[in-house]
Amino acid sequence: MGISLDDLSTIRYEIVDPGDGGIAVVTLARPEARNAQNKRMTYELNAAFDDACRRSDVKVIVLQADGPHFCSGHDLRDQEGFRDFPLVTPNGGFSAEGQEGHFAWEDELYFQMCWRWRNLPKPLLAAAQGKTIAGGLMLLWVADVIFAAEDALFSDPVVGMGVNGVEYFAHPWEFGARKAKEYLFTGDWVTAPEAQRLGMVNHVVPAPELRTATMDMARRIATRPSFALRLAKESVNQTLEAQGQLTALKAAFSLQHLAHAHNRVRFGIPVDPGGLT
Repeated sequence: MGISLDDLSTIRYEIVDPGDGGIAVVTLARPEARNAQNKRMTYELNAAFDDACRRSDVKVIVLQADGPHFCSGHDLRDQEGFRDFPLVTPNGGFSAEGQEGHFAWEDELYFQMCWRWRNLPKPLLAAAQGKTIAGGLMLLWVADVIFAAEDALFSDPVVGMGVNGVEYFAHPWEFGARKAKEYLFTGDWVTAPEAQRLGMVNHVVPAPELRTATMDMARRIATRPSFALRLAKESVNQTLEAQGQLTALKAAFSLQHLAHAHNRVRFGIPVDPGGLT
């Protein structure tokens, strides 16, 4: 069963200025759950991104969020299965015992999805307000250009839960090695100005101007030739890959599952329960 773009429940999807400079706007729309990412949101995002990339009347994609916060991370209360969603990898065995099943579905739902979105053939801009926590960072880090409201805060506190970091472990690429270690070790918040100074965020603007500033940039980019935009994005991404980014991300993902397996043996759950309090 596929995702119908006419029946979305966790995101909104619209085309603005359709035509030669069209912009696809994708909005996280679970403000009552602080836009926590459940399985349905993941596959709805993927369906919207796919549609935007295939449309000839869209040149740029914008990701934003309803409510006071961009994303509070993975929805740990999500009980929905995979049966109703179109898988993007040949993975299966999500219910297998031990770490096998857990690895399979996290690879499908988080790692492979993020890598896929990072490589969308069109520019992806993101706008973040309020708090972005753990898995929410992954939704931002796949973007090519990030705007943040002045009040925005970012954190990956999962070392306190006995895990090295979120599944798409881009921290060293976003913050630099030493700052990545500091923020992982402490779980401290990164402010919007600090995120901009470190290179994770392109622009910091007053909260009321966030969406306008993001759309203004999207419209500027949309005046450029689509093929040149695609090649420029791929050139930068390939530079990161030549530096070993994909290999490093995969290695960190494997270590994350070592941590999950350790926690299962020690505590009976994938994370250290002390970090959940």
